[in-house]
Amino acid sequence: MKKVFYSLFLLLIAATQLSLAQQPFQRLDVFDLQWVDNPQISPSGEHIVYQRRGFDIMTDRRTSSLWLIDADGENHQKLTSFSNNESQPIWSPDGSRIAFVTSDDIHGAELFIYWVETGKVARITQLERGPGGLSWSPDGNYIAFTMKIEERNPVLVKSPKKPEGAKWAANPRVTDRFKYEQDGAGYLDPGFTHIFMVNAGGGAVRRLSSGDFNHGGTPKWSTDGETIYFSANRHPDWERVRRNSEVYALDVAKGDINQLTDRFGPDGAPAISPDGNTIAYLGYEDKIQTYQIAKINLMNADGSNQRVLNLDLDRSISDIQWAANGRGLYFQYADEGISKIGYTDLNGRMEVVAERIGGNSIGRPYGGGSFSMSDNDEIATNVSSPYQPAELGVVRRGEVLNKITSLNDDLFSQRTLGEVRDIWYTSSVDGREIQGWLIYPPNYDDSKSYPLLVEIHGGPISHYGPHFTPEFQLFAAEGYVVFYPNMRGSTSYGEEFGNLLYHNYPGDDYHDIMDGVDVLISEGITSEDSLYVTGGSAGGIMTAWIIGKNNRFEASAVVKPVMNWISKTLVADNYYGYAEYRYPGQPWENVEDYWNFSPISLVGNVETPTLVMVGSNDLRTPLSESKQLYNALQIREIETALVEIPGASHFIANRPSQLITKVDHILAWFERYR
Repeated sequence: MKKVFYSLFLLLIAATQLSLAQQPFQRLDVFDLQWVDNPQISPSGEHIVYQRRGFDIMTDRRTSSLWLIDADGENHQKLTSFSNNESQPIWSPDGSRIAFVTSDDIHGAELFIYWVETGKVARITQLERGPGGLSWSPDGNYIAFTMKIEERNPVLVKSPKKPEGAKWAANPRVTDRFKYEQDGAGYLDPGFTHIFMVNAGGGAVRRLSSGDFNHGGTPKWSTDGETIYFSANRHPDWERVRRNSEVYALDVAKGDINQLTDRFGPDGAPAISPDGNTIAYLGYEDKIQTYQIAKINLMNADGSNQRVLNLDLDRSISDIQWAANGRGLYFQYADEGISKIGYTDLNGRMEVVAERIGGNSIGRPYGGGSFSMSDNDEIATNVSSPYQPAELGVVRRGEVLNKITSLNDDLFSQRTLGEVRDIWYTSSVDGREIQGWLIYPPNYDDSKSYPLLVEIHGGPISHYGPHFTPEFQLFAAEGYVVFYPNMRGSTSYGEEFGNLLYHNYPGDDYHDIMDGVDVLISEGITSEDSLYVTGGSAGGIMTAWIIGKNNRFEASAVVKPVMNWISKTLVADNYYGYAEYRYPGQPWENVEDYWNFSPISLVGNVETPTLVMVGSNDLRTPLSESKQLYNALQIREIETALVEIPGASHFIANRPSQLITKVDHILAWFERYR
């Protein structure tokens, strides 16, 4: 009898486990997600420190803590006993220490040192603002970093003295700067970012850079420690000609700054060869286009002999790092939606080292990712998958990448996710091949037709890829096939493809999306009466454009859109960035184009029930843009609702509860018409 009972007990456990495994991804699962960010491998290649990211269900915030692990996956442990506010880890040249930043309510963000052998931790700074761009000197004695130095706002009048105890209104805030606010940060206090250095054992902080310019990025030391290379825009017209950055050399002892590059365009991200004789950097000559690819450039350490390293690769390059022997460079790029690490020798012969990098853009399936290298060319990187957020991987050129963490296995062993695959089809405009991605509902039955949810990426100069996306998996879990295309204008398909939107946006990208929908209907995956469309930012623009062009969709959700390019261009935080690069001239010089490319010009055609959603603190596509659509649809008596996410910036799903409510409102709206 006991054996029978035990057998029944085992069957019950097995049935329970099977039931759990058959559950789709759920809303509160978002809080259990963890992912690898900013992996940093030690000089010896033995250890890796990385930022372990996640969500806190009690504070509704993103978390970041530092974890240490051996390169073979053993001895996985938290670096310190601090709370979840650790970031920017970087190894000392000899691998004995790790510099990092952490913050608390008392000290704010400060620079700390961790001693690997003893596990001791010490704060070495008392800074006015948070540090960034940490960089060790070659001898390990100093750390360079960047920090903003605040200045005061101008005062036009002196207010009269108020009576003692009186409670008057606050004094006006006067602004006379070209750039004075930024989405996600709000109003920018006046001041400039400068380069500093501090003794790695603690002590006084010394400012190195000078002038009323911003010096961002990561300072890079020369091999002898006497020079720091950096990129900045130190031109007199730096505020207005914003893309014209250069590479500079700063004399550490004297503070003298020498400009090394001089072409018009964004030159930056310098990387110093191991022998100190050559500088690799990224950039291009700006031709005033919507999209241009960043290329690898080389020059001597004194700025002479500047040349482009010509690769047979029509892709934009980022994150260049020298091989240990100085004979080549490792770099990151995206190719047809997939992030990769490549290697090239100094003659431009390249090879792929690793694929499917990224997975740290939680929300929608954008690219991303990063990597670091040891002194023997071993690479630590985050590994992407359509079915899990970023894990940690180790790879060496010519070898297979080895995934050494499994942060999400406990969650996803109990979930059935929608299958992800890509789809290629031909554009009706010009015969170009267009790539898109599909997520099927869990337990998909190919004998059935499903409602189709089209989700359009932002940018528009950006792309989606085969990365885990909780938003789209939640859509799929509700029975939708999710289609997310990389229409023309998307990156990772070459400069010419990305630049097809130059002076023509929205344009033929509309047809690329609708062509994909027609293909899915012809394949029987969905039907004409089961179409739904949504997208955020540039995706919101295109969603509004689509419903102004046709009435094929049962419902739409327009998220944080631009509706009127004239009003958007003169109100948004980046108001200065559109003339010439997107449309010819300023709005008052070219009213016709700015209006004709505005979705609000088509609002008289809209018959589709439309949800409008935006963050209340969005400075990139301000609330007034969404209200133009909502108010127009109300006037026209089209079914509509306006959803404002309190406190949210353009990054509308930054907090986990915001990600969930964004998805919930879209699904609830679509269910009305399904």
